Amino acid sequence: MLKGSYVALVTPFKNGDIDWRALEELIEFHLKEGTDGILFCGTTGESPALASDEKERLVRFGLKKIATEIPVMVGTGTNNIQHTITATTKAEEWGADLALVITPYYNKPTQKGLYEYFRAVAQNTNIPLVIYNVPGRTGVNIAAETTIKLAAEFPNIIGIKEASGDLVQVSEIVKNAGKDFSVMSGEDALNLPIMSCGAKGVISVTANILPKKVQQQAQLCLEGKYLAALKLHQELLEINRALFYETNPIPVKEALSMMKKIEPEIRLPLASMQKEKREKLRAVLENYKLV
Repeated sequence: MLKGSYVALVTPFKNGDIDWRALEELIEFHLKEGTDGILFCGTTGESPALASDEKERLVRFGLKKIATEIPVMVGTGTNNIQHTITATTKAEEWGADLALVITPYYNKPTQKGLYEYFRAVAQNTNIPLVIYNVPGRTGVNIAAETTIKLAAEFPNIIGIKEASGDLVQVSEIVKNAGKDFSVMSGEDALNLPIMSCGAKGVISVTANILPKKVQQQAQLCLEGKYLAALKLHQELLEINRALFYETNPIPVKEALSMMKKIEPEIRLPLASMQKEKREKLRAVLENYKLV
């Protein structure tokens, strides 16, 4: 279930509320373009800016529209263990297939603390769990040894979204966490090298605007066709960089707005893109014939 190209879907807003029509069209876009799975309420979905009732309405809406065609993952992690367990349990009740649980941010836990945290989530929930390791946002890295130990001891911890940028760490997890454990790239610019180290797929920002290309690249890697995947890697290099001109998801939402798929609305504390960088982004999209 956890392989191929998952899109870390944006949450479209309009006049302060979720734009349900745009969301439905985005879901239909991904189903048509061959995306392998959809992540709701991730970083790209502005999960910190969503109220609890909004998350429930969003996930329930998405699940109804997807209707089991592809797997649905929901971001449920927080830096509060009870909140995380509750949110993860609710995601399962709503019908999600997987839960993405970020390493606790701000607390700056030790490796022992990280192990105990994920053990508590695993022991108190049943839905398949995916660890989300993104030290650039959380201030903490979950070490390969900790991930491997969790994978060995808890069958419902089935994978990790790796956005540390550390290929040695990725390689160690792939080698020692077992063949059924899925490493997923969490950094589009490194999708090819991470998958060449044995990862089974990607959880992608770029897939929001070029889902077919990202899915094709992941599939080629799964088939061991790395030279063909390299061509796509090089083709996507410029757009992968452009979507991080500013903090994600500011650029990708601007890009989707330029593509007439969503309104250019983002929630505080994030702010609209600076004019100079917006113009640079538009030039890149024009090069890809997306606008």
